[in-house]
Amino acid sequence: MVNTINSKKIVFSSLVFILILSLLSITPTALASRVEGLEKKVVGYYTSWSAYSGYTLDKVDVTKLTHINYAFANINEELKVVLGDAYIDSINLQKIGEIKRINPNLKVLVSVGGWSWSDKFSDVALTEESRITFSNSCIEFMREYGFDGIDIDWEFPVSGGLPTNKYRQEDKENFTLLLKSLRETFDTQGKIDGRSYILTIAGGASSMFTDNIELEEIHKYIDFANIMSYDIHGSWDKYTDFNSPLYINSESLNNIKLSIDESMKIWINRGFPKEKIVMGISFYGKQYDNVSPWNNGLYQVYNGISTIGYGDIATKYLNKHGNNRYFHYGSLMPWIYNGTSFITYEDKESIFYKTDYIKSNELGGAMIWELSGDSNGFLLNQLYNGLK
Repeated sequence: MVNTINSKKIVFSSLVFILILSLLSITPTALASRVEGLEKKVVGYYTSWSAYSGYTLDKVDVTKLTHINYAFANINEELKVVLGDAYIDSINLQKIGEIKRINPNLKVLVSVGGWSWSDKFSDVALTEESRITFSNSCIEFMREYGFDGIDIDWEFPVSGGLPTNKYRQEDKENFTLLLKSLRETFDTQGKIDGRSYILTIAGGASSMFTDNIELEEIHKYIDFANIMSYDIHGSWDKYTDFNSPLYINSESLNNIKLSIDESMKIWINRGFPKEKIVMGISFYGKQYDNVSPWNNGLYQVYNGISTIGYGDIATKYLNKHGNNRYFHYGSLMPWIYNGTSFITYEDKESIFYKTDYIKSNELGGAMIWELSGDSNGFLLNQLYNGLK
């Protein structure tokens, strides 16, 4: 005769054991994008061409990142995702396993499109057939090369971007349908593969972008959005200004009145969940040349502008004779002026204010464009420590 009391104990113990195992099996997925001591996302874009200058993927300090977005994959004539630079990509992608061994919780996505390769997105999003073709190719691409997700960097729906890009007015609605197709395809395949595939986008900072997409709809299909809250000022302006001011400064003489704060408000006020907003931070600056000395070079006319990585700024200008560092407590941005050149960039102080803003406003985290600009990791350390 079976001892029913003992059998009940055995059954109960077995159920508890199974429950514990199931929880343990869920935990790695749930915490997969977490870095120890870090509640926010830290997403770093790694550009494939960085390897040509010696900054290979294995040189990235992945212990301070939750996600890497590998930039960029292209779209072929069949509207499928393909490698952007087969030679350098084949070298870089071999290192994905290596960096994941260093940080097992790291998620590596491939970013599709970008400024140079967004010309086919309008065709991709146009019909149900084209959307399914693209979505299926994303699955094949991720499985072949070991990616955890796809980042859609369409620059831009409806208008903007390169003049050779194809646009349609219906891009606005079709963008939503494309993301819906991707989400459904990822979820279906994820159930088969026993995993989750991540879907994110890169989004513009201004209303010129948000007016051309359905913010109130797209958040249903994506895990989060990386907001390109930089390049707010540049060669299109008449006067020197900050690359990524946290707040608008009334003293600015330029026609464009935008800041990171205004950008975040645009997204949130249009119905996009703040916890899905990952705020962009630039690891590069802009150097304006032939700038008059008035106001220490700020808001002055110039002749010539170029992009410069933080590493080069630190090596060539910071604490160098004749180069003076200033800080604007309205825009919360530093700059350097040496009598002729005005340099707008990020530093320890501005990163502090930006990470404080992210935490105070309960945003999802920070995104970096792009990692090679800070190859020594100074800004990344500040960002990581600021978000802890």
